Amino acid sequence: MTQVGAGGVVIARWSKTKRFHKDYDKLTIEQRDLVDSKLQDLSKDPRPSGLRFEKLKGYNDPPIYTAHVTGNYKMSMEISGSDATLRRVGTHDDIDRAP
Repeated sequence: MTQVGAGGVVIARWSKTKRFHKDYDKLTIEQRDLVDSKLQDLSKDPRPSGLRFEKLKGYNDPPIYTAHVTGNYKMSMEISGSDATLRRVGTHDDIDRAP
């Protein structure tokens, strides 16, 4: 289902979809802090350890990537150059059904 890695792209700019904001607002404060921490890690290192950053197969236009936040939560994003658009954050099942 996935391919590991994003080609070593360092993300310089983030934007968020309305859906991401809606998903984010449903998270607990602890989960939000983890998401924020993981986004900071991604901004510093194109392949930070523990994130299991992966490209989803079948999503090429636009390419969609996922990163694990916790054991059961992950987020999805589109990456174009050094810009990333956060699409969703939620359980694995939620993101796997509709990234």
